[in-house]
Amino acid sequence: MGLAEHRAVADRVLLPLATRLQTVSPNALSGLAFAVAVGAGFAFYFGGPILLLAAILLVFLNAILDALDGRVAKLTGRASARGDFLDHVLDRYADVIMIGGIALGRYGNVVLGFFAVLGVILASYMGTQAQAVGLGRDYGGLMGRADRLVLLFFTAWVQVLADPGGVGGGLLTYTPLTLALIVLAVLGQVTAIQRAIVAWRRLGAS
Repeated sequence: MGLAEHRAVADRVLLPLATRLQTVSPNALSGLAFAVAVGAGFAFYFGGPILLLAAILLVFLNAILDALDGRVAKLTGRASARGDFLDHVLDRYADVIMIGGIALGRYGNVVLGFFAVLGVILASYMGTQAQAVGLGRDYGGLMGRADRLVLLFFTAWVQVLADPGGVGGGLLTYTPLTLALIVLAVLGQVTAIQRAIVAWRRLGAS
């Protein structure tokens, strides 16, 4: 239902770039993706027109690098359980830092940010828990990681056009990025529930 279903299309698009990066360690790409996400989180937090544009670029780079590390690993035969573990751990930290940067900064709201992070963590947990009980990793549902990054990317552009300076983080103060936190919170929970239901039904069938 989300962009994860079009993973094969993304792989074909990224194949030429992955081919050129065969000498680079997939773990190094995962680490670079995380570093870029940290930069995006700080840019969102401090805000302003220039830093908001920087955050948009860094979110885009995080999405590309996050897709490339796995593609390079498979292409070069270096895919491993350790690499997969590192990738997922860094992705969760990256998600929390980027969303936290929005929630704590001039564009966000701490309460909404908390629920947005909770939605992201629970959706991810349901996917990995399915894997833990032998069903395989579940990337399904309304909002996977690729969907979250696309949402942040385009919402940040709306923020640039509407109010790049930001209007502050009062409880009743809403910016485009604050609304993105609401979407992340709601669809994160919906995705978690979807994955839980799918796992429950598959376990019953088996």
